[in-house]
Amino acid sequence: MPIARAELIGARLIVWSHEEGNHLYRLGFFGKPVGVSKPKPAERFEAPLTLDLMEGIYLKERGLIDVYDPVTGGKVGIRRMLRLAEANYKNFSKSYKVYRELRDKGYIVTPGIKFGSDFAVYERGPGIDHAPYIISVRDKGDVMDPSEIVRAGRLATTVRKQFIVAMPDRDLRFFLFRWFKA
Repeated sequence: MPIARAELIGARLIVWSHEEGNHLYRLGFFGKPVGVSKPKPAERFEAPLTLDLMEGIYLKERGLIDVYDPVTGGKVGIRRMLRLAEANYKNFSKSYKVYRELRDKGYIVTPGIKFGSDFAVYERGPGIDHAPYIISVRDKGDVMDPSEIVRAGRLATTVRKQFIVAMPDRDLRFFLFRWFKA
C-alpha cells in the first residue's frame, strides 16, 4: 500500500481517500471514520478517516502517512506537528511517550476520556475485545490523594478494567492497581 495522504486541518488530520483510510484503520484501528460508529474490523467504510495529532505523529514517524497543508498544498513536517500537539495537548511529550511505547508493543491505544483517563488500551481492538486497561499518565512528582485513587479504582472496577498509572520520566514505568475486597 502506498503512503496515505492526510491533510492537517486545525489539530486533526483527515485522510480523504476511503481506500487509504480503510487501510490505516485496519493496520491498528487508527483514527475514526466520519459518521461511522464503531466499525467492525472487516467492515469497509466509505467515509473520510479522522486522526488526532498523536496518531498522526506516530504514523508519520513510521512513514505510513504524508501530511499536507490544505491551504498551501505543501508538506507538513514532523516539527510543525509536534509544536501543534504541544499547544493542543496537556503534557503531550509525556503522553506520547506512553502512547508510542504501547503501540510499539502491539496494543491498540485510544483516548480514555470516557473512562476519566488518558488512554483506553485494547489487546486486539475495538469491536473485537473490550479494553482491559485504562491508563493515567502522571509525572513522578504528582500526588494522588487517597480519594482520587479510590475514585479511579471504583471507576475501573465498574467498567471492568484495570487501572494503570504510567510515569514517563527518565524511564517509562507502569503501575497496575489491583483491587481486593477485605
